[in-house]
Amino acid sequence: MPAALSNFDPDHFDDNDPHLKALDPTIQKKVLEWLHGPYDKESKHQIRDLLQTNPKELIDAFYTDLTFGTAGLRGIMGLGTNRMNQYIVRKATQGLANYLLKQRKNTQPSVFIGFDSRHHSQEYAEDAACVFAANNIKVYLLKELRPTPFVSFGTREKKCLAGVMITASHNPAKYNGYKVYWSDGAQVVPPHDVGIMEEVKKILTLDQVKMTTLPHPLVEIIESPFDQAYIDAIRPLQCYPEQNKQYGNTLKICYTSLHGTGITLAPAALKDWGFSQILFVDKQIVPDGNFPTVAFPNPEFKEALQLGIERLTETQSDILLATDPDADRMGVVVMHKGQPIILSGNQVGAICVEYICSTLSNRNALPEKGAFVTTIVSTELLNQIASAYNRPCFNVLTGFKYIGEKIHEWENDLKGYQFLFGAEESYGYLLGTVARDKDAIVTSCLLAEIALHAKRERKTLVDRLHDIYHRYGLYKEKQYSFTFEGKTGAEHILNLMNSLRENPPKTFGGKKVQMIEDYKKHTRVFLGSGKKEELTLPSSDVLLFRLEDDSKLIIRPSGTEPKIKIYASCHEKNVTSIEQGLNVLEKRLDQLLELVKKDMKL
Repeated sequence: MPAALSNFDPDHFDDNDPHLKALDPTIQKKVLEWLHGPYDKESKHQIRDLLQTNPKELIDAFYTDLTFGTAGLRGIMGLGTNRMNQYIVRKATQGLANYLLKQRKNTQPSVFIGFDSRHHSQEYAEDAACVFAANNIKVYLLKELRPTPFVSFGTREKKCLAGVMITASHNPAKYNGYKVYWSDGAQVVPPHDVGIMEEVKKILTLDQVKMTTLPHPLVEIIESPFDQAYIDAIRPLQCYPEQNKQYGNTLKICYTSLHGTGITLAPAALKDWGFSQILFVDKQIVPDGNFPTVAFPNPEFKEALQLGIERLTETQSDILLATDPDADRMGVVVMHKGQPIILSGNQVGAICVEYICSTLSNRNALPEKGAFVTTIVSTELLNQIASAYNRPCFNVLTGFKYIGEKIHEWENDLKGYQFLFGAEESYGYLLGTVARDKDAIVTSCLLAEIALHAKRERKTLVDRLHDIYHRYGLYKEKQYSFTFEGKTGAEHILNLMNSLRENPPKTFGGKKVQMIEDYKKHTRVFLGSGKKEELTLPSSDVLLFRLEDDSKLIIRPSGTEPKIKIYASCHEKNVTSIEQGLNVLEKRLDQLLELVKKDMKL
C-alpha cells in the first residue's frame, strides 16, 4: 500500500476530492457508495489508490454493473460493480433466494452448491451458502472442489430446487463466475432465467442482502463419499462393460485436469469402467487457480495440451484426455501411426454419435425413439450420421442449456424422444442423463471405451474418424474469435451485429449469399426468390449465412466473453484421399475467413 494511503480513513473521505469529481456522475455515485457503504476497508483503500494512480482502471471497474444473465454471472475478479467479487455474489444470491422462495411458498426449498479451483471460488460458494441459509433455504455445500456436471447431478440427486456452481469454466485465471441450475439439473432457461434476472435486478444495495455465518444448521457439508453415487449412476452407460473389465487395462491413457476439478472424479470413473492404466501429466493435475503451466486453460487450444502431448508421445500411450478446469469440456489427442493427432470438438462428437448408433444397432438396442441433440454452430455431420440410422438429431441454439432443455421437454412428454447423446463444437458432450450439462467425466469414459474397441480392431480413433468420412463425406469447420475489451468493445460488437442485420451483405469472400437466417428476427430469407420462412428457435443474436458453394457462416457475440465469433464450415461428398481432401477444405476455409475478416473490417 502506498505510504500516502497508510493512514487513509475511508469513513472520512472527502467527497469533493478532485480526482473523484473528474469522473462521470454515475460512476461517482457508485464509487461513493463503496467508500461509505458496508464494504471492506481493503477495497476502500484500493479505490482511493486507483483514484490517484489509475482512474482508467477504476472507471472500467464501475462504469457498468456485471449483469446477471441467462448464463448467470461471469467476469474479471476485483472490486467494483463490473467485477466478480463477494458483494456481487451476495447480491445475486439474494435475488435467486427471493425467486426460489416465491416458487416454494409452502415448503422449504433447497440448493446444491459447488466450486472449482479458481481463486475465491470456495469463498464465493460459502458466501452464497450463508445468504441462502439466512433466507431459510436448505443448503448442500460441497466440502471440496468438484466438476460442474457433479453439481448438476447433485442437484437432482438431493432433489433440490436449484444448484449453484462457482466457476468460469475455461476462461483465463483472472475470471470467475456463478452458474445456476434448476431442479432438473439443467441450466436455467425461460421462464425461470428471466424470473431470476428480474429478482437479482431488484437487489440494489447490500442492505437488502440477508447474511449469516458458517457453520449453520441449514448448511449440510457434502463430503467425498458422495462421489460414489455419481460413479454408480454412470456405470450402466457402458456399451461393453464385460469387454471394458476384461481388456480395459490394455488401453494406455494419459490424463490432465489442467489444474482443475477433473482429477477428483475422472481417474476414479475411468477405473470403475475398467481403464486402470492411467498416466498423469503430473505438472497439471494439482488444482491451482493460477493455471501456472497454461496461459489459457482451454482444451480447444493446442498450447493447453502441449504438456499432455509430450507425455503422450514419450510414453507412446494410446490417447490423451484433457478436461478443462471445471471438467465440463474436454480435449482429445490420439497417437496415430506414431504421431499425436488432435481431434476437434466436431470430430469427437461425430466419433461418439457413430459409435453409439452402430453399437446399439448391432445389438438391436438402439431405442426406437432415441434422439441426438447438437447446436446450430456444430458440424452438420452429426445430423448426417443420425439420419443414416433413422434417428433424429435436433439443432438448438448455442449453449448446452438448450440441450438440457430438450432432455427436460422429452421427459415430460410420454410420447417424447429418448435422449442418447448431446454435443457442441466447443468440446462439450453429454452421454445419458445422469447430469444435464456437458460432462467431461462420463465422456472420458465413453471415449476410453471407443478407443479400446478400436484398438481391439487394430485401429485408433483417427481410423474411426476416417471410416466416417468415407461413409458420409468430408466435413471441415473453423472458428475465429475477435476480442473487444471494455465499454468501447461492447459497443463495437453491438454495432457490428446491427450493421450485418440491417444491411446484410450480398456476398461473403466473393461468394454470393443464398440464404440468411436471423435468429433474433426469427426469419429465414432466400435471397434469390425473396421467400421468407419463420424460425421456431428462441430469440438469439445469431446470424447464419449459407453461400452459393454450400459453405456456411455463422456470426454471433459470445455469451460469456467480450468476443464476436465467426464459424465457417464446408463439406465435400466425394472422398478419394482424406488427407488431400481435408487440406483442400482447410485452405478453402482459411481463404473464406480471411476475406470475411476483410469484408467486416475486423
